[in-house]
Amino acid sequence: MSILINKNSKIIVQGITGSEGSFHTEQMIDYGTNIVAGVTPGKGGQIVFDNIPVFDTVKEAKNATDANASIIFVPPRFAANAIIESANEKINTIVCISEGIPVRDMIKAKEIIDKNKLNLVGPNCPGIITVDECKLGIMPGFIAKKGSVGVISKSGTLTYEAIDQLVKNNLGQTTALGIGGDPIIGTDMKKALKLFEDDKETKGIVLIGEIGGTMEIEAALWAKDNSTKPIVGFIAGQTAPPGRRMGHAGAIISGGDETALAKMKIMSECGIHVCESPSDIGIKMKEII
Repeated sequence: MSILINKNSKIIVQGITGSEGSFHTEQMIDYGTNIVAGVTPGKGGQIVFDNIPVFDTVKEAKNATDANASIIFVPPRFAANAIIESANEKINTIVCISEGIPVRDMIKAKEIIDKNKLNLVGPNCPGIITVDECKLGIMPGFIAKKGSVGVISKSGTLTYEAIDQLVKNNLGQTTALGIGGDPIIGTDMKKALKLFEDDKETKGIVLIGEIGGTMEIEAALWAKDNSTKPIVGFIAGQTAPPGRRMGHAGAIISGGDETALAKMKIMSECGIHVCESPSDIGIKMKEII
């Protein structure tokens, strides 16, 4: 089992003819991802990668292929409209890699995603991988190993680190997703925890957050009353000074509960096994799973 995507997912790549879209499409195909079409306005009618048709719109691509997932590699000023275009066609899972999308644009896109009860991963994220089945994004597929641990992370780099630490302890993953660190994202930690809770193959969950916002606290409070699976947590930014942005646009401490130490304390009180270093993630999961 898995969450959001699997070997049967039919994928559209929005921005497939651009340099980034083209490069990562090839990587995704090599991993075994079932890419059925690309979308680039004005480039409809082309065939890329030997057998993938390019369409001018998501509507045309979906009508021709019955696609149910999309991934977006387009410049930030067009990315929110690309999300909305897929949402209007009821594409069930949408992954947006683009960084720097204006918050005002994302508010509108998020409203449409929620209204249609769809799944958006990102923006400004590394994407999602269901191991040995489907990869949507820029994650290096070779680092992952099939197994029973779900991974949720705000940080792309720490997504990779968590996977590596699990593999070093002979633990594999069902699905790993980098949810992104922007102020407005689609799938938050609470929603991702719910998805893994409902997945029978997932036996443990890694939850990696950072300073800023209250998403980790909301997820921890939900887990306290609802999760039946062991969770290992880590919060990045333990030495960050208040008021200074650290990396992600959402990583800035503006309140007492937004510090790393405050989040770690609340997570621990909610039954999450909190690590002080990412190098302890695999060791801790090995102990409790």
